[in-house]
Amino acid sequence: MNATALETQTRTTLAAAYRLLAQRQMDDLTYTHLSARVPGEEAYFIYPFGMLFEEVTASSLLKVSLTGEILEGEEVQYNQTGYVIHGSIYQRRPEINAVFHLHTTAGVAVSAMACGLLPLSQFSFHFYNRLAYHGYDSLALDYRRQGDQLAEDLGPHKAMILRNHGTLTCGTTVPEAFLYMHFLEQSCRVQCAALSAGQPLTMPPPEVCEKAAKDLRAFEPTFGERDWTALIRQQDMWDLSYRG
Repeated sequence: MNATALETQTRTTLAAAYRLLAQRQMDDLTYTHLSARVPGEEAYFIYPFGMLFEEVTASSLLKVSLTGEILEGEEVQYNQTGYVIHGSIYQRRPEINAVFHLHTTAGVAVSAMACGLLPLSQFSFHFYNRLAYHGYDSLALDYRRQGDQLAEDLGPHKAMILRNHGTLTCGTTVPEAFLYMHFLEQSCRVQCAALSAGQPLTMPPPEVCEKAAKDLRAFEPTFGERDWTALIRQQDMWDLSYRG
C-alpha cells in the first residue's frame, strides 16, 4: 500500500472512531480528542477543535506536527491543550500510533477517587499493574513542563487516568486504543455502580488479578481487531458519511 493509500486508510479509521464514540455518548461537546499518527511522518491526524465527534469525516481531519504546527486542513480554533497532550506522547513513544483522551462521567468520577481504579471486574483486570496516573495541573498548555510530565507519567503503559480530568488510552493501532478505552470506560462504570450500592465489595487476590491481566493480553494477538471489524460493519450499515 502506497503512502497516499495508507494516509486515507488512517484518516478513515480515525474518523470512524470519532463517530463510534459519539454514538456511545462518550464525547464531551467539542472538548476531548482522538488522534492517529500519520504513517511514515512526524505528524498525526486529529479533528479540528470546534467540531462535534458526530461531524468528523476522514477529509475534515487536520494533519499536525508533533510540535503543534498545522500542516494540512482548516482549524476552527488552535487547540493548544490537544496538541500538547498528543504531540508529547508521540514524541516519547515511537511505537504508539493512536491516542484517545476522553472526559466521560464515569472516567472523571474515578479520576477523583483517591483509590484510583479498583480490580472489581474483568474489565479492570486489563489494567491491573498496567495503569498510569497523572496529577492535575490545570490546562495542558506547556510542552516542556506539562507535556513532558504527562508523557513521563504514562511511562510504558497504554492507559492512564488523568486525576480530576479524565482518561487516556494509547495503541499501536486505532482499534487497540479504542478497545482499551472501551474497557477502561466499562471498568469505571462498574466501579461507580458497585461503590454506589453500599454493599461490601469482593476483589480477587493479587495473584489472580495478575494472571487475569496476562491472560487477557495474550488472548488476542491483534488486540482490538475482531471487535473493530464488527463495529465497522455496524457503522457502515448505519452511516457511511464518515468516509467522506
